Amino acid sequence: MNIGIVGLGRMGQAITWRLLQHNIQPFGYDPNEQSRQDFAALGGIPTTSLSSLAQKASIIWVMVPAGKPVDDVIEQLLTTLPPQAIIIDGGNSHYQDSKRRAAQLAARTINFIDCGTSGGIHGRENGFSLMIGGDATIVQQLDPLFKALATPQGYGHFGPAGAGHYVKMIHNGVEYALLQAYAEGFHLLHNGSYDNIDLEKVCSVWAHGSVVRSWIVELAQNIFKEDQTLETVSGFIDENKTGQWTQEEAALHNIPVKTIELALQTRAWSRQTGGNYATKIVALLRNQFGGHAVKSTK
Repeated sequence: MNIGIVGLGRMGQAITWRLLQHNIQPFGYDPNEQSRQDFAALGGIPTTSLSSLAQKASIIWVMVPAGKPVDDVIEQLLTTLPPQAIIIDGGNSHYQDSKRRAAQLAARTINFIDCGTSGGIHGRENGFSLMIGGDATIVQQLDPLFKALATPQGYGHFGPAGAGHYVKMIHNGVEYALLQAYAEGFHLLHNGSYDNIDLEKVCSVWAHGSVVRSWIVELAQNIFKEDQTLETVSGFIDENKTGQWTQEEAALHNIPVKTIELALQTRAWSRQTGGNYATKIVALLRNQFGGHAVKSTK
């Protein structure tokens, strides 16, 4: 199984590491020379162009930003890929784009699989959660690849083209709401009726037996172990488009998603004002699981 990876940033490097742990030799391409060198240091075989990558691997995992970058990569790959090759989009593409790409590629006898990928920077060691859409026969053919990348029981096929990215889109909308709910609770504990409540200890207790225990609580404990004042951290929260897409999809079907909407509104407010203690926590949590940058007040 010859696998090519396009996009050798944090996630591309993590995918590379997991493949190598399962004795799958990946080839890779990234326009950034340092990324290619890092890829080679892991044990991957870098190429200097997309066309040379397509000559070495007939299964290509694309890990680039959603939108035009994905279309640009696909268009370049098509000049070299043989018939029946497989392109997997592992990024956060809109599910409608994935449906379009699948149809366009099918007309050119190329298979397309959409794979929503969750797990962030910790997916390297722990395995990823993979939400897969596309032709069932092709998905089954790729099972060794998905098994190598995923945490145990952490991958599933959800339907035809677009279904994987659809499930991942909703996943991210839920993530927005969960982060905001936890952050607001910690804000109230920090500034409410009792002084000096130890938030690290709260997280430790909540992580053991509580109905709100979760990986988010464990990550929050890491944050509060280092600092509970958060005075040097900006409350500015960046975001990708998946939360907004979730809200738009809900409106299309007349399904209320008020909690997700409020989380989106809070993020927009944080970028206008610098936010508050709760938005600082959200920003830090995003850094903990995804390596997203956190602004400083210094």
